[in-house]
Amino acid sequence: MDIDGVFSGGGIKGLALIGAYQALEEKGYKFKRLAGTSAGAVIAAFIAAGYSSRELLKIMDDIEISKLLDSNAIISLPIIKWFRVYYRLGLYKGVALESWVEEKLKARGIYTFADLPPNSLRVIASDLSNGRLLVLPDDLEKYGIAKETFPVARAIRMSASLPYFFEPVKLRSLEGISFMVDGGVLSNFPIWLFDRENLKKVRPVIGVKLSHDLVGKPKKQIRNAIDMYEALFTTMKDAHDSRYISRKLEKNIIFIPTEGVLTTEFGLTPEKRAELIQYGKSKAEAFLQKWPY
Repeated sequence: MDIDGVFSGGGIKGLALIGAYQALEEKGYKFKRLAGTSAGAVIAAFIAAGYSSRELLKIMDDIEISKLLDSNAIISLPIIKWFRVYYRLGLYKGVALESWVEEKLKARGIYTFADLPPNSLRVIASDLSNGRLLVLPDDLEKYGIAKETFPVARAIRMSASLPYFFEPVKLRSLEGISFMVDGGVLSNFPIWLFDRENLKKVRPVIGVKLSHDLVGKPKKQIRNAIDMYEALFTTMKDAHDSRYISRKLEKNIIFIPTEGVLTTEFGLTPEKRAELIQYGKSKAEAFLQKWPY
């Protein structure tokens, strides 16, 4: 059965999305259109390129995820970290992440959005310079850039550039330079994107969200400035989407709570990575037992 899919952001927790994809694939569902933010954008792009869940599992087994962080020995010094964040606006460049995505997409003949079926992939990014949410590749025309010529891997890097962790991506256009960061700043789960276009209900839209459902969502405990920052960022990235989800009754969303893992915990052991993937699969399997499609 053909469906449209939306995958949420979540950093390293996005491994659970692969497990959910595996469960959907085993049930015979095939994606026609995909959307995602951050880690969800990575998974959506790989699926759009034709990778099966089995192939994605192999890719994750082969990669040492910490190597996606453009790291070197000197950056481990605290004073260097602070200088880098202050002057470069991020601990890591994000180039290694983009190169890895680019390599995997090129293996399937995907370079730019012209190499994908029209409207088959959309990812969310945040333009800090102009204060707006971007749907890529659609909104590239606002910058005088032909969307068909834009590299998919660069769009994925924009969507996954977690503020202060990765440097912003500089988009040069006739407007000048715009600083692009993680789409999760403004919409971490863009299920609204397909729903508003799917008025005729041509296909079901299924979402995979790395969080509790709205009823089971735990209240934030704010005890210090760090807790407040975490709560602030969570509210920024989730409030808009949660308001929309509440109106949709959550009936088409697979919720995968992953509070035990940090978004930037790239040093997970192979066992923990496998556990995350299996957890995502089990949550999706439980959901599909009740899903009417």
